[in-house]
Amino acid sequence: MIRLKLNPLTESATLLRRAGVVLGSVGLTALYSLLILLRALFGKLDRRIVDQYCREWSAALLRLVRANLTVRGEVPDFGDGRRYIIMCTHASHYDIPVSFVSLPGSIRMLAKKELFSIPLLGQAMRAAEFPSVDRSNRNRAVRDLEKAREMMESGIVLWAAPEGTRSPDGKLLPFKKGCFHLALDTEAVIVPVAIRGIHQVLPARTWQINLGQPVDVRVGKPLDVAGMSKQDLPEIMIEVRGRLEDLLGDGEAE
Repeated sequence: MIRLKLNPLTESATLLRRAGVVLGSVGLTALYSLLILLRALFGKLDRRIVDQYCREWSAALLRLVRANLTVRGEVPDFGDGRRYIIMCTHASHYDIPVSFVSLPGSIRMLAKKELFSIPLLGQAMRAAEFPSVDRSNRNRAVRDLEKAREMMESGIVLWAAPEGTRSPDGKLLPFKKGCFHLALDTEAVIVPVAIRGIHQVLPARTWQINLGQPVDVRVGKPLDVAGMSKQDLPEIMIEVRGRLEDLLGDGEAE
């Protein structure tokens, strides 16, 4: 078990502090996006630098809210040559920073295509090898899947949220099939990760920010779907959901 304590004090942020967190988060995101783009422009951007920037950006965001992280479970060897997809619970905008800080490897979020239209951030994500899969366009989806597979074969670990949207209370929402199709198409190893308590930091659809919240990252037993077919999809989804529910345990919404 790894503890990453930033501050043990839990409190509700004042209006002024919330404004500071929001402005600080936007500023940090813009800064690191600009650093990535400048390095890319001068041909000095590589995967190691992107990994470093992602973790620095994430740690800075978490310091703004004084998150108190604990990591439990055995993380697979992401460098063993297999393709990996982290399937994570999704109850906060902070799920991604927590994952970057808590887990090793070259992790890249499987992003919604809308994020790539955000000025500065979208261009930085493309330069940093953040993939997107657009299944509304078959030809584009085939190209996206092939690119995602190539990224994974070169060592990229994909991060995906099977719920597709944020849970307001930390409990699992119904799963969408997209990332499971991707896992089958790429013959990946699914790594279930549950983040307990994260929904209290910034509850979904609110501007309430709680400082010093305990956040518990739990890594579950991997599921290798190599050799499985589309007919196995419902069984795979049930299995992954069961493992995430076990990781969340009782009282996630307390």
